[in-house]
Parts: sequence; structure tokens; C-alpha cells
Amino acid sequence: MNRLEERRWYQAYPSDINKFIDIPEIPVYSLLNETAEKYGKRAAIIQDDEEISYGELLEKTERLAGAWNAIGLKKGDRIGLMISNHPDYIISYYAAMRLGLIVVQINPRYTARELLQIVKDSEATYIVAEEDSVDTVNQLKEIYSFEHVYIVGKGTNQYQSINKLIEKSIRLSKDVFIQPKDDIAVIQYTGGTSGVLKGAMLTHYNLVANVYQSYAMYGSRMEFGKEIILTATPLYHVYAMTSAMNLGIYIGATILLIHKFEVENVLEKIKKYQPTFFPGVPRMYNAFVNHKNVEQYGINSLKFCSSGSAPLPIEVIRKFEKITGAVIGEGFGLSEASPSTHRNPPGGIRKVGSIGVPFPNTDCKIVGEDNLELPIGTVGELIIKGPQVMKGYFRNDDETKYALRNGWLYTGDLAKQDEDGYFYIVGRKKEMVINGGFNVYPQEIENVLYEHPDIKECAVVGIPHPEKGEIVKAYLAPKDGVTIDFEEVKGFCYRNLTPYKVPKAFEIIDELPRNTVGKILKRILVEKETEKL
Repeated sequence: MNRLEERRWYQAYPSDINKFIDIPEIPVYSLLNETAEKYGKRAAIIQDDEEISYGELLEKTERLAGAWNAIGLKKGDRIGLMISNHPDYIISYYAAMRLGLIVVQINPRYTARELLQIVKDSEATYIVAEEDSVDTVNQLKEIYSFEHVYIVGKGTNQYQSINKLIEKSIRLSKDVFIQPKDDIAVIQYTGGTSGVLKGAMLTHYNLVANVYQSYAMYGSRMEFGKEIILTATPLYHVYAMTSAMNLGIYIGATILLIHKFEVENVLEKIKKYQPTFFPGVPRMYNAFVNHKNVEQYGINSLKFCSSGSAPLPIEVIRKFEKITGAVIGEGFGLSEASPSTHRNPPGGIRKVGSIGVPFPNTDCKIVGEDNLELPIGTVGELIIKGPQVMKGYFRNDDETKYALRNGWLYTGDLAKQDEDGYFYIVGRKKEMVINGGFNVYPQEIENVLYEHPDIKECAVVGIPHPEKGEIVKAYLAPKDGVTIDFEEVKGFCYRNLTPYKVPKAFEIIDELPRNTVGKILKRILVEKETEKL
């Protein structure tokens, strides 16, 4: 810790933030167990005006764990959670933690192709899906077999529901031995720094550490047993998993669960329940500030907010803070770090446009291609070390060795540090595009486009957009004598990709720019788009 004390950002912490914190070596499940003892009657979850208390949440979780144990699920088995925001997500997640299962996070909007890629890589044996995802799961029947499929809500004639399992089972009585620093709790799929899909192995200790670190960053402003967290970001996204669910359960907060973000509905929920904390993503903040009657919904109940997943435009920050009086703590994180590593500390120096300072117990530096630390103000790659950093990538030693070197996580993000120890992201080393808070990897889209019979070659890039910051655009070179129909190509993409990955713009190009060895120069495409602005 002596080296950390020498880091300049420690002088930027306000007095109510501990510079070093003790992180217990406990399983993730302990967060729920301890909170249920303290706040058993308090509402843990509210969705669609229905409440589940912490006592009820603990009982449902232990009953589901008991049912899964009786069926034969055991420590180390992978279970996919393909669920939108719903109480059954939280119940299933914590039941898995109770049994020592490994949760594989899956976007319920994934196509069969995308789902297959993840379950094959993780070797998930079980899956919990919502009804809207059943058809997608069934499309894998001929090529991938799950031992059990469970359904959120009432269930179907084909598959048993989580509710029925809970109703007919008894609470798990045995203890499952968990080694927090070694045992994997979650596999979170990401393109990481290389753009190739892989599963970040997050241990129980990683996740607990990030919860304790997140709480510490709010100092005395976040009160146990009193907060209401507006949870509109999907829980299968690592940011909401930690910043809304796990942190919320740790502090005994009420999780105001929003199934789908629709600004009018969310504002009505804000008006009724008056949430105090909101871990959101830029598109949500943008929707709030552009709603003509936003001030009529009591949104000033929010005391503090955080933003993740993508850069938040400064103008949106200013408008939102003027409306609410709350402060948005800009920060930084990535799946490989559970995910949070940096935040502008509430009550400390505020630098709009900065990702702030590292979390307690977290070290970081800016390095050049030679891996040597660069001077203040110099742009280089941001690398991180801390208790929240992943164990590695699931069964992928090559990618693990590339990302984790000499105890440091190489983020692939270009950043700089100022004199006060605040950090700024200035770009990404790789070509990843962030669309609506989700990572989009051009190579995956290009692979789909290359399957189209009319396309000879293509290039997918993120291009600047005046309102959204960045959108996905595809440049298409048609085969000889073929006229490409954009609407047909777009439909082809929707059949093979989750909607947020489908390019928002297409352009026909006779020939893609290349260097002397034939590599496509995507930067030239982006530069031409930038010149149009």
C-alpha cells in the first residue's frame, strides 16, 4: 500500500472517503444474507408496484437453491441467465451464488447465433430465460443441449417456471464451501481489448471488492437502509449488476426495478417512489433532459447518480444537473474489472469530462508501447491493478496473457493523467464502438455482412454523430453487376444480430481504402465522416 500512498490522486479524495478499505473474503451471497438479517421487512425489490421484502427475497433465493440442489446442480456448473430486469433475475443470481454455480450473463435479445457462441464457449449446462427468449433457446435444440431450461414468470407447457420451483421446494440447508479469491462467480462476456468475444472470469472476491469500493467512493452520502435505487440499466450488464443490484443489496437499498426503459413510464415511477440514486447510461440521461415536462415528475429526489458504459456528453451532464440538483459522478470501468475502477468523488474536486480518480485500493498508470510509465499529461494506454480485476478469460490462456501482464490489466484505452491525479479517456486502441451503452465489435458485424450473397467486402466503423456521439456505419462494396438493397441488407442484419449491433447507416463504396500490404484503413473512412460535420 505504500506505493499507493505516493499516488497523487490520493490527495484529491475528500475527507469522508477512506483511502484504503478492508475487503472481506466472503462469498457474494453473504451480501444478501447479512442484509436480510438487518432489514428483513424493508422492500428489497419493487417492480410494477409489487414489493418483495428482504426477508422474502432471502427465502425465495434459498428455496430456489434448494430446488436446484435437489435436481443435481452443483458448485462450478455454469448457468446462463438470459433475463431482462425482473425479480427472478435477482433471485436466480443469488440462488446460483448460494450453490457456488457460475452465472453466465446473456442478453435476452441475442439471436440464436449469438447465444450459441456464448453457451458453447462457457459450456453452460443450464439456462434461465424469459418467455420472449424461448424461441431463441429452442433454435439451438439440434446443435446444443441444455440439461434444464427454466422460465421466468408463469412458465410454459414445455419448461418449468422459476416460481413453481420455489413453491414446491424447501430452503437449502447445507453450506457450500466457497473460496472467494479462487472461485468464479460470474462469467461476463466481452470483446475486451482485442475485440474477440471472451468470458471474463469474475471471482466472488472481485465482485465483493467492487461493491465495497463503490460504497467507499460515496463516503457518508450513501446511507444503509435508506436509499432507493432506480434500476433501469439491464442487470445482465456488468455495470448494473454491481452498481445497482449488488451494491444495493449490500446497503439494504430498495431496488426500483424497471423492466424496459421507456422514459414516460420511468418518470411516472420516479414521481411515485422518489428514488435517491441512479446508476444510468448516457442514452437514459439524454432521454430525461430532452423530455419537455421532466421537472414535473419530482426527479429532484435523486441525490446522486453515476454514468457508465459510454462517455456522457458534457452538455447532457449540465442540463441534467440543473434539472435535478444531483451530481453525476462520471467514471470508468470495464467488464474485466467487475467493472468500476474510476469515479469523480462526490464532495471532492469536480472535473467535468474526466473519469475521475481510481477507486480505493486501486492503482493505475499510463504507459507507452515499451510498458514504461509516461509523464503527466502524456497520452498512453491505461493499465490497472486492484482487487476487482478479473482472474482471467475463461479457458483462453492466450487472451489472458495479453490482457494481464505482470499483475496489471491492460485496458486497451488511451488516456492521460493531470497534475491532480485525475484521468481522462481520449480514445480506444481498438475499433470497438459504443452504441447506447453497449459494446459493438465491428468484426462480428462484418462476419455477418460477408455472409450476404451481394456483398464482396465491407468495413464497419464507429462514426461521429452530433447527438448520439457515435453510431455504427457499414461501408459495402457490392459484387460485380449487383445492386445492393439497403433495406434488405438491414433486414438480413436484424435476423442475425441483436438490434443495437445493426448498423444505423450504410454506404456503397467501390473500393475500400487499403495500405500497401492490403490492410483496410478504417481511420480514413472515419476521417472523411468527421470532415462532414
